[in-house]
Amino acid sequence: MTTEWWNELKSITLHVEGEKPPLWNPTASEENRAARLALVEAEVALRDQVEAVAAQRRALPPGPVLPAYEFTEGPVDLSADGPSTPVTLAELFGDHDELVVYHIMFHPDDDAACAMCSLWVDGLHGVSHHITRRAGLAVVGKAPIDKLRAWACRRGWRGLRLVSAYGTSFTTDLGVEGSRGAQVPAVSVFTRDGDEVRHAYIQNADLPDGQGRGIDLISPVWQVLDLLPSGRGDWLPDNTYPGALRGEAVDPIAERGR
Repeated sequence: MTTEWWNELKSITLHVEGEKPPLWNPTASEENRAARLALVEAEVALRDQVEAVAAQRRALPPGPVLPAYEFTEGPVDLSADGPSTPVTLAELFGDHDELVVYHIMFHPDDDAACAMCSLWVDGLHGVSHHITRRAGLAVVGKAPIDKLRAWACRRGWRGLRLVSAYGTSFTTDLGVEGSRGAQVPAVSVFTRDGDEVRHAYIQNADLPDGQGRGIDLISPVWQVLDLLPSGRGDWLPDNTYPGALRGEAVDPIAERGR
C-alpha cells in the first residue's frame, strides 16, 4: 500500500507537530467543556472496545465448509438486457480470499426490497470501490435476478455485484430465510482456502437479546444520526421519500450543465 500521495497535499504537509484540533468552539461555556471532556473519555473507551470486539471476531475458529452454491448473475451494466449467467459462491471472491455478502430481504413474490435493507445497501454501494480493494463484496437476494436488477437500477446501485439465490437452499441453509419464506437482513463473511469456502461469520440485524442494532455499524446513516442532539428519534427509512429511488432521480450536475 502506497502513501506517497500524502506528500502532495498541503492539508497534510503543512501540519505542525504538537497542534491538536479543538474539542469545542472557543466560545463554549465551562459546563460544555467539562461535559465534552467526559464525553471524549467515553469515546476513547468505546473505540478501544470496538477494536477489542473486532479482534475477538477475527480470532474466531474456522467456520464450516460450504457446498459449491451456484447463483444467477446478470451483466455488469444494470441497464443491459443481456443473458443471465451462473456464478458460484467461490467465484464471488474474485482475486481475494475473503468475501462479504449482504443478505437482502427480497421475497420472490415482491417487487421491492425491504426499505431497511435498501438503506444498508445504499451505504455499501457508496464505499464498495474501497471495500473491494481488500475483499470481495456481493449482495445476495432470494428474488429472481431480473427483480433484483430492476430494484438495483431504481436505487442507483451501479457498481455493486448482485446475485440471485432463487432456486437454491443458500438462504435457508444460512438461516436468513425461515420455513415459511420470511427473511432477515444479515451480513456474512466467507473465507476461501484453495477450493474450500468457509462461512466465517454471520450477524443479522437483531442481536440475540432481541434488540436491534446488530449490523448498524456498517451503515453511515445511523452513525451520523447518533451525532445529533435529537439522535435517531423514531425515524425509520422507507422506499417512498424523495431520493430513495436515486436511480430515477434527475442528475443535478447534468441539469446544471444544460
